[in-house]
Amino acid sequence: MSAQNPTPGNNLDTLPNGPGAAAILAAGIGSFALGVFAFAGDASPPILHAFNFWNPTGPLSGVTSSAVIVWLVAWFGLARRWKASSINLARVNLAALIMLLAGLLLTFPPFMDLLQGK
Repeated sequence: MSAQNPTPGNNLDTLPNGPGAAAILAAGIGSFALGVFAFAGDASPPILHAFNFWNPTGPLSGVTSSAVIVWLVAWFGLARRWKASSINLARVNLAALIMLLAGLLLTFPPFMDLLQGK
């Protein structure tokens, strides 16, 4: 009996990258959610009040907790959907980077003031 040696063209050495791609994209989604929640809380007093989960930290507790929940749900859903798939990582990385940058901008006070017309 001969042993099979994996070669670059052989499927024996190919693992699906879907779970890794799910983690990357979920990080982008969670970052964007953090920016959206921070912006919404700053723009609307009722939303700001709704995000106040714990008084010592104020609305920051709800903004960050909600963003973490969005990140975990996105990661769970994408990982289940892509568990045996090979995903185009270039597209996933680009989408995650765009969402990360958008989330960062939405938490930056001068940018938030521009969007709110202050």
